[in-house]
Amino acid sequence: MIQNERTLRHQLVVEAAHRMMTAARTAPKGKGIDVVEIALVSNRADLETLAEAMRRKAAESGMKFLLRDADNILQGEAVILIGTRRQPQGLNCKYCGYATCDENPAANPCAINSIDVGIAVGSACSMAADLRIDTRVMFSAGWASESLPWLPGCTQTIAIALSASSKNPYFDRKPKEENK
Repeated sequence: MIQNERTLRHQLVVEAAHRMMTAARTAPKGKGIDVVEIALVSNRADLETLAEAMRRKAAESGMKFLLRDADNILQGEAVILIGTRRQPQGLNCKYCGYATCDENPAANPCAINSIDVGIAVGSACSMAADLRIDTRVMFSAGWASESLPWLPGCTQTIAIALSASSKNPYFDRKPKEENK
């Protein structure tokens, strides 16, 4: 059997994404409490849905870099989303800006939950590097994904765009202007 890498590329990136998701899941969590959720967006229709959510977010917020990032995720094969449900850990660490967890308003994130997302993202990206998968960590795609039903109840969502091509599409990016 002869298999050309070009015909397997999407499958290979998805297989790498599965390993990245495992790395994110097994990353250390504050107090050993796991409130991290992880999802893989790997088919073209769902990537288009995410890109459209990013375009809507650009229109609502005025942040034009979301337009560039929306086009950018469509140049890759998949996106991993990593978010957290808010669950104060009762440490009274003051990292959130309040003296105690009880004083932290529900609209304000628990800093430990935020740190957990960051560690999970780092662990996933480390696995991607081991597997030679190109990545871009994107606040923009994660933020926009929160308007979609993919990680219910999650906030502080960060996206990792994935590609395996001869040139990493996530670097040397130029700002995009709105369509006129």
